[in-house]
Amino acid sequence: MTPQELKNSILQLAIQGKLVEQRKEEGTGEELYQQIQKEKAKLIKEGKIKKEKPLPEITEDEIPFDIPESWKWVRLGDCSSYSQTKKKVSPSSITPDLWLLDLEDIEKDTGKIINYRKAGEKKIAGDRVCFDRGQLLYSKLRPYLKKVLLASSNGICTPELVPFSMYGNISHEYMVHVLKSPHIDYTINSVTYGVKMPRVGTDTMVNLLIPIPPQAEQKRIVEKIEEFLSYIDCYEEAWNKLEDFNERFPTDMQKSLLQYAIQGKLVEQRDEEGTGEELYQQIQKEKEKLIKEGKIKKEKPLPEITEDEVPFDIPENWKWIKLGNIVSILGGKRIPAGRKLTSEDTGHKYIRVSDMKNGTVLTDNLMYVPKDIYPSISRYTINKEDVYITVAGTIGTVGTIPKELDGANLTENADRLVFTTLDKEWLVKCLQSSIIQSQIVDATTKVGQPKLAIKRIREMYIPLPPLAEQRRIVAKLEEILLLCEKLK
Repeated sequence: MTPQELKNSILQLAIQGKLVEQRKEEGTGEELYQQIQKEKAKLIKEGKIKKEKPLPEITEDEIPFDIPESWKWVRLGDCSSYSQTKKKVSPSSITPDLWLLDLEDIEKDTGKIINYRKAGEKKIAGDRVCFDRGQLLYSKLRPYLKKVLLASSNGICTPELVPFSMYGNISHEYMVHVLKSPHIDYTINSVTYGVKMPRVGTDTMVNLLIPIPPQAEQKRIVEKIEEFLSYIDCYEEAWNKLEDFNERFPTDMQKSLLQYAIQGKLVEQRDEEGTGEELYQQIQKEKEKLIKEGKIKKEKPLPEITEDEVPFDIPENWKWIKLGNIVSILGGKRIPAGRKLTSEDTGHKYIRVSDMKNGTVLTDNLMYVPKDIYPSISRYTINKEDVYITVAGTIGTVGTIPKELDGANLTENADRLVFTTLDKEWLVKCLQSSIIQSQIVDATTKVGQPKLAIKRIREMYIPLPPLAEQRRIVAKLEEILLLCEKLK
């Protein structure tokens, strides 16, 4: 049960007379009602309130639920000044030190004041309604927000707030809880008018049925509600922490799984699958062959990884290597200055960083290179066998290329990783892990526009398992990550 559901349950029990016991010595709601009528008659006689048209008797069909015998159903208009004329004040008569209350100053559901302002702090246009300390303030605009409170001092407010008092010493605190209760909230909001800015009419509020217990019981109800609400505040704090944990859990779990994967803890090692050293030597031979054939350029050798650089232990059959020793890293190309991409299909697709999301490239909003400038950037493409990494703007996003984008032109804000004898999905998962992402953060230049240089990418270190184990790790990750997605 959510904290709000718990609050609603308590308020509903309160207005049904089920929160505290009834005591004969405290009298009845009928006696309180008669006291209210005498008080109203006296106020009318003294000219302090206007005599109003009698409200209709309450019928059996109107009563929504049973209440204790000592309670009484009454209409809000019979026991309050809700429909009485409100005193208004024009902008020219407002003094700067007067409390000015607008709807945005009130927190929804709780009725707490979140912004206290004096009239002199804001330009006021139009009349404002006056209210006195201790009066009830009820928002007739969007009443589902439950902006109900007791005025802590005299002030002026927007006409969308209705200030009113209860007669016969009915507890104003009790009435705040009544007006926030689920039944009353539902009743009011089921008859509001206006689609975008729903309001509740005065006639609805005046005829609203209110359960009235004896005055002393009202006080005990308020005390019990306040007692429970203090516990609910603690419960809400714990609930919010749990909700935050639950919200973060799938993502945190994914990060933990990736970390386990690159530490060699996700699947078992098998002797028959060889070693990372053997795979590394095979890759070097393949690179030498490609260099000899002129397919890739020979690069400056990278230094060996020292013991101090190794961040954690890996299985004995794995090997720590520099990324540049097993992949070639090639940059993209921007279109000439002063020219723009086009949405017209020229046959030359162009992949931007904004297209690179969720480990792939989105194709629903692709742009194209104009035909006349294509020759100047035609060499800067990316293939379906490659992995991309973003190096400017959003930095460190990695993913694979869909088949339909094979040979597309690549933005200068991303690089392509070209490789052989590596599992592509393993490489992506490895680059997405916290160990690589932290290196990316450290390697990104902080002066001017942040940028991740190819030289820095080559120097990043990653663990290299045997190829067969890479594939088993990917299969296990896909299986478990699917379960994580279902937790979101």
